Amino acid sequence: MSHPHPDLKAAPPLPEGGLRVIALGGLGEIGRNMTVFEHAGKLLIVDCGVLFPEETQPGVDVILPDFTSIRDRLDDIVAVVLTHGHEDHIGGVPYLLRERSDIPIVASKLTLAFLEAKLKEHGIRPRTVRVREGDRRGFGPFDCEFVAVNHSIPDGLAVAIRTGAGLVLHTGDFKMDQFPLDDRITDLRAFARLGEEGVDLFLTDSTNAEVPGFTTSERELNPAIEQVLRTAPRRVIVSSFASHVHRIQQVLDAAHQHGRKVAFVGRSMVRNMGIARDLGYLKVPSGLVVNTKELEKLPDHKITLVCTGSQGEPMAALSRMANRDHQIRIGKGDTVLLASSLIPGNESAIYRVINGLTRWGAHVVHKGNAKVHVSGHASAGELVYCYNIVKPRNVMPVHGEWRHLQANGDLAIRTGVDPDRVVIAEDGVVVDLVDGRASITGKVPAGYVYVDGMEVGGVTEASLKDRRTLGEEGVVTVVAIVDADTGALAEAPDFLARGFAHDDTTFEPVIPVIEKTLATAADEGIGDAIQLEQLIARAVANWAFRTYRRRPLIIPVIIDA
Repeated sequence: MSHPHPDLKAAPPLPEGGLRVIALGGLGEIGRNMTVFEHAGKLLIVDCGVLFPEETQPGVDVILPDFTSIRDRLDDIVAVVLTHGHEDHIGGVPYLLRERSDIPIVASKLTLAFLEAKLKEHGIRPRTVRVREGDRRGFGPFDCEFVAVNHSIPDGLAVAIRTGAGLVLHTGDFKMDQFPLDDRITDLRAFARLGEEGVDLFLTDSTNAEVPGFTTSERELNPAIEQVLRTAPRRVIVSSFASHVHRIQQVLDAAHQHGRKVAFVGRSMVRNMGIARDLGYLKVPSGLVVNTKELEKLPDHKITLVCTGSQGEPMAALSRMANRDHQIRIGKGDTVLLASSLIPGNESAIYRVINGLTRWGAHVVHKGNAKVHVSGHASAGELVYCYNIVKPRNVMPVHGEWRHLQANGDLAIRTGVDPDRVVIAEDGVVVDLVDGRASITGKVPAGYVYVDGMEVGGVTEASLKDRRTLGEEGVVTVVAIVDADTGALAEAPDFLARGFAHDDTTFEPVIPVIEKTLATAADEGIGDAIQLEQLIARAVANWAFRTYRRRPLIIPVIIDA
């Protein structure tokens, strides 16, 4: 298997007739999926998503792929193809369109509807091209054929890209549920047909590559969901992703069967389910869905609420209910159904919510204690089937952390793919397909771009470090009035501390330290305020660490007397 080396340099120019593939996100992480294909001087982008921040990235709303490497080539982009409507595949599109608004966006009906609703909030009207499985469209030198795949959101597509350098098949996110709720299965006949034609590079979803066997069918969740809605004594509050149309369909059907009414809670849930219903992806029995006003007139055992917040996101409805900060008051006898996965890294936030809800007397049903969730991604057994059907010449695992990519690469090798033709890349690594062989040739910048409120890219690693310090260590401001002639303190400095345990006497021992620092500076002829501030900051920081084993953020302010 070829891995990227830390000493990779900028890639040489692409050989004539070759195809270059660069993932700007989605490799080594679950999120911000974006892959750039370059051929004959043009670029085709597949997906443009966001990554959700971790607790170590305070104040960040979402994280974008880094557009640096394509910024001076925006006019060469012939299209952006979106495989499906999840945030980690479409969330970055508004930010790309801010840089060039008329890039054609190519996607299926539901994906475009979700995207257009999102773009409306950004005030952008996109140029869209609607496609469906079986369609074949040309965009510059790229001939794209779209193939139906099954995932945890309807209308998912894989894309086969034919170029002068060879045929690429990108699965998007997929699984092989043989009995999906919408009867739209992953089209393995198309995969086989493309395999017969000869797939030169196969990009496959790695998320569940470590999980043996096959992903359970969505239909097998029906009994557990139905049991909750049949036996719950009072209200049922269901939490799910706002895009998981199939799961919500199961809840609607079970609620209808047991004479319950349903209300959607939360802006994104109301919006997405409205879109899904209008387009016919969500079948809602008449009279089943009511608004929150009508809910108040119903007895508790007739009520089902469907809201977002299954990932413990701080503002989402469920965590607000757990914190008693929501108009829906959770009480004894309520049942909360978490119909979704645990995103890696979010477990503690979710268990915090489960504990909060349980404390108010709710019975919480989740993946850990009932069969109420299945993954949207192919497990190892399904991936191996795909390798055996497609028989690709080169394989590049995508969509996953390092361990997932590696496990997926191992599966490809076990089905007979030459280990030298399995490329494990990470974000920014350049993979060139030349003369039928894929190899790593260099790298481009692909750092995290942070969105904080309206600010894009203004937040840096340094400012996040300051935020973490503020959150964990506190801040101390030192105001020193310095005599301009002597360079000594004109009076005792003032100390303003926040988040740093202190009383009136805490900072007395540091005054001599500051005096000594100023005296040394005067001896060396340093009178510049900025330099003095840096010296004082370092001296106070060292003192705080020696004395209290704390590293607060020090803000020195020097005033000339």
